[in-house]
Amino acid sequence: MSSGYGLAGGPSRCFPFWQELLACYVVNTNAEDITGAKKCIPALEDYYECLHHRKEKARAIEMQRAYRRAEAANPRESAPRPGAIRNLGLLDKDEDTKDVLGANRSLKVK
Repeated sequence: MSSGYGLAGGPSRCFPFWQELLACYVVNTNAEDITGAKKCIPALEDYYECLHHRKEKARAIEMQRAYRRAEAANPRESAPRPGAIRNLGLLDKDEDTKDVLGANRSLKVK
């Protein structure tokens, strides 16, 4: 919050960015002329990024897209198919569960 107090009572995570933005406005503008506010656009962008994380989210989405494109272009040769993944005996596969448990029991008995 721009008040400077966070949820835990201390300074909020974006308060330093707010102070920087406010200092920029104080230095570069006055009551008669506000054209110096254009110099504060980078500080304003930093403050908005701290509040909303839009650039960070966009970067993460682009990285996920690039990763998916790379995986689609170069599929793994030994990747398991969805039907071949062991089901852990949760969905109508009692035989598989018995086979797995039977193999483990025979190891314990010996």
